[in-house]
Amino acid sequence: MARVLLWLTIAATLLLATIKSSTAASSMAKPGCRETCGNLTIPYPFGIGPGCFYSQGFDVSCEDNHTFMHNSSSLMEIYSISLLGGQARVSSLIATNCYENGTTTDGWASATTADLFTISNKANKLTAVGCNTLAFLDGYNDYMAGAGCFSMCPDKQSVDDSSQCSGMGCCQTSIAPRLTSFNITFDNRYNNYVVRGFNPCSYAFVAEQDWFRFKPSYLEGNKLTETFKDGVPAVLDWVAGRESCEEAIMNRTSYACISKNSQCIDSPNAKGYLCDCMDGFEGNPYLADGCQDINECQKLDKYMCFGICSNTVGGYSCSCPSGTHSNDPKISTCSPDAVSEKAKLTKLFIGISSCAILLLICIFALLIECQKKKLMKEKKRFFQQNGGLMLYEKIRSKQVDTVRIFTTEELEQATNNFDSNREVGRGSYGTVYKGILKDNRVVAIKRSKIMNMVQKDEFVQEMIILSQINHRSVVRLLGCCLEVEVPMLVYEFMPKGTLFDLIHVTYRSPSISLDARLRIAQESAEALAYLHSSASPPIVHGDVKSPNILLGDNYIAKITDFGASRMLPKDEIQFMTMVQGTLGYLDPEYLQERQLTEKSDVYSFGVVLLELITRKTAIYSDGTEEKKSLASSFLLALKESRLESILDRNILGAGLELLQEIAQLAKCCLSMKGEERPLMSEVAERLRFIRRTWHEQLAENAGEETECLLENPSNYDPSSTGRHGSLMALDLEIGR
Repeated sequence: MARVLLWLTIAATLLLATIKSSTAASSMAKPGCRETCGNLTIPYPFGIGPGCFYSQGFDVSCEDNHTFMHNSSSLMEIYSISLLGGQARVSSLIATNCYENGTTTDGWASATTADLFTISNKANKLTAVGCNTLAFLDGYNDYMAGAGCFSMCPDKQSVDDSSQCSGMGCCQTSIAPRLTSFNITFDNRYNNYVVRGFNPCSYAFVAEQDWFRFKPSYLEGNKLTETFKDGVPAVLDWVAGRESCEEAIMNRTSYACISKNSQCIDSPNAKGYLCDCMDGFEGNPYLADGCQDINECQKLDKYMCFGICSNTVGGYSCSCPSGTHSNDPKISTCSPDAVSEKAKLTKLFIGISSCAILLLICIFALLIECQKKKLMKEKKRFFQQNGGLMLYEKIRSKQVDTVRIFTTEELEQATNNFDSNREVGRGSYGTVYKGILKDNRVVAIKRSKIMNMVQKDEFVQEMIILSQINHRSVVRLLGCCLEVEVPMLVYEFMPKGTLFDLIHVTYRSPSISLDARLRIAQESAEALAYLHSSASPPIVHGDVKSPNILLGDNYIAKITDFGASRMLPKDEIQFMTMVQGTLGYLDPEYLQERQLTEKSDVYSFGVVLLELITRKTAIYSDGTEEKKSLASSFLLALKESRLESILDRNILGAGLELLQEIAQLAKCCLSMKGEERPLMSEVAERLRFIRRTWHEQLAENAGEETECLLENPSNYDPSSTGRHGSLMALDLEIGR
């Protein structure tokens, strides 16, 4: 019974230790530095980027999940790094010598290492492949050193899989120790002329010992270089310094073994020293606090204990459970003491109770761990469901680095758990909230609705387009959150709401000056002109309307909502399988032919321009239940010469000539044929000209009125709201 209690206790201890160890991890890179490249861990003294490596030669780069070593004569890819052995497994070039068309082409291979690196003579061999091949390796350490290898075979039948590298078709030889560089060449007196029919090329390379397995097919054509087109693996020895341990310890300023629980060892392969963690510790001895205590009780397959294991700093202890004994529980099992039957029952009860408690604890810990894994899987599923993979590939291909990824917790805190009081807008694809980040920045957070596959593409499309646009009149994207069921975008906050609210919600803005309307139209037109002409590739917004024009301080206008936008190569047309947009703003040509072009945005902007000068919605009613199209009503009024009947009466004082110019511009934008509409850049330029001309006209009229008042002061009426009042309003608008 005591044995049962003992093994139950050991099993519970092992289970708890396994659960704890699954969450433990120690970093091998310098704090703040990148630790991995693809599947390769980059331990310090190696490092990626300035300040992340020990000295020259240990700096590496990561390109397309492949790690490359710097400071060498040729680019070497790193396959693995060993801290304990002081070795790095890298790529090595293959030297070739081919007989083609009566001439011999010679391709040599060479390598040069950094100061603290040498080519390992214990781990590498010089290998030559060919049937009439004599290869040489010229190397240098403190002096010149060399090696040679001769391979021959009279015909193809004399070589088979059992030949290996004994000299028949392939040979191998050792290289000199501690080489810092080498160059592989061939003796041209032995070429492939005689054996050109089945072996046109000879090869030679320095590769990891026992790695290469010779095949007779390597003698044919370029089979060997095609098989190992990225090179062959070779081993470099490296040290932390060229001094011995005794010398290195004396010079503490350059001593590399800085971990408190580390020790210096002389390198067995190269001249110099390496660092290692002391017994009972593991980790990276080259980092401060890099050597951490080993919990031997979690590794009982390596550290034996037949009793109760207790971890200590730098070691562990093993003792027998109460009621048992052993001369050394690390070596032999614990035997039960001679006790009474009552004591046995008591201990059995205590043991079973303890095991039950431990089992409950283990179950609880496992449930927590399972819940964590379930949550992580759910976040991953949401990330993929919300188009995260597509977005990641798009951002990666475009090399976009201006977008921040927010967590759910950050956005919940910023919006007070998406309180309805923080809601500032609601669109066709989602709701917008006002948020305050930890750094007190005020942002707008767009929380999309449950989406189908098409809407996921639109969400990702808006993300990609916004991240590439940098214009003062386009809302700036700050980041996103995709780890929830409903994806979210974070962009700059526009405190004055939408243009729709400004011109149609009368209780908020009973009067808007004409100059303010023209400025909003001009800024919006400039933004669309930028998208059409300056963005690369050009971007068609696809849903231009007053609710998608936001207003900031001083009513600065900015374009937003790119969910329906498309990138178009120059002079190309986007054919749409499903029409997107808002009724009243849609281009008739787009509705009929499903062709989305820059001129589609011009038509929609024409409707927005009408909203600004009429203060009517795109689809409106004049006191009746019948709904009317603003564009159609405007064109009819213009045709029947009754423009004033549809314009906002608050701007009629500006003069019919000016309003006629604006109306003619809107008419051009609303042409039924896209080819007859102007470009957005032409629209923006025309609006700038209209504003400038009007300002000059007002200034000229104001000067005449002032001169008249000076000559006839009795005619001055302070309550006048004529052109002088208009100029005062304009001055206030410009100053604002």
